[in-house]
This record gives sequence, structure tokens and C-alpha cells, in this order.
Amino acid sequence: MTKLWNLLNRRAALSVLALTALSGTAYASEAAPQVKFETSLGNFVVEVYPDKAPKTVENFLLYVKSKQYDGTIFHRVIPNFMVQGGGYNAKYEEKIARPPIVLEAQNGLKHETGTIAMARTNEPNSARAQFFVNVKENPFLNAKGSADGYTVFGRVVSGMETINKIKDVPTGSGGPFPTDVPKTPVLINSATLVK
Repeated sequence: MTKLWNLLNRRAALSVLALTALSGTAYASEAAPQVKFETSLGNFVVEVYPDKAPKTVENFLLYVKSKQYDGTIFHRVIPNFMVQGGGYNAKYEEKIARPPIVLEAQNGLKHETGTIAMARTNEPNSARAQFFVNVKENPFLNAKGSADGYTVFGRVVSGMETINKIKDVPTGSGGPFPTDVPKTPVLINSATLVK
């Protein structure tokens, strides 16, 4: 009977530890800053993780707070890949951006459906203002081994249906871009820190 009692106590203790761990994860998620994007196709909210990508989140939130994203467009839309925006206005004029930031792709976050990441050139430490939302799992963008990857710094927590509307718009050439540009501009009316 004593062995059974000890086993039950051990299982109860493990259950309490598991629940504590889960509630800690939920709390971390609740404490994460959130940004609401209002677009011409609807709204979506992203949650960002300063504990995983501190410089990237700081950079992103500076753009949000300075209204840099307001009036920009999603200028690159690839249906089975991602939607990219934050760098150009509706006339395809590039917005002035802050200096590039350091790559923080080795943070444990993966390019899963609905994650938000920083766009960059072939130079790893070149991300500035442009971001993209993955519309499917894109593991080839993850940092691994000698592959630099792209910094994931958050995820869409509501409004994924808006992202799906954006990914499904007809595309073609536009401005300086030969392909993947929405034929009708998808405007970011505002990006606001809501939490």
C-alpha cells in the first residue's frame, strides 16, 4: 500500500509540475507585446517575442511606434510561401529605413505557418523594416548548421484569415518588381501596439 501511495504522490507531483510549466508558457504568451495591423483586406494581430529576438523585436516595435508601417503595402505575395510588406508605399516608393540589425535566427523559433520574420538581402545582418508572414511551414528558412536563416520573432495570434486573403490575391508585375506584386495594392492602413 505504501508503494502505491508513493507512486500516486509522485504522479500528482509530476502533474502539478506539468501544469505549472504550461501555465508559465501561457503567461509568457500573455505578457508578449502584440501589434494590430489594419489592412485593406481585414485585420490581424501578431505577438512578438523579445525574449527570443530582442534586437529584432525592438527594431520592429520602433517602426510600429513611429507609424513607419502605416500606408505601406504588401508588395510581395507568393501563395504557397509567404506575404511580405512594410517597405514600400502604394506608389512603390521605398520608405526610409533605420540601419540594418544583427541576425537573430538562432533563437529556436521555426518558420511555421503564421510566424512573422524579418526580410533581408543575402547579407545575414541586413534586415531593416520589411517583414513577412509564412503562409505555410518553410523549414528551408530556418537557421541550421552553416545556413544563416531568417529571424522569426513572433506569430499571428488572430486574423490568419486576413493573411490567407492576402496570399490569394492575383499578382503580376508592379513598380520595380517583375512578379509577385498584388494587382490591387494590399494596403497596411495602420500598425498599432495594442499590448
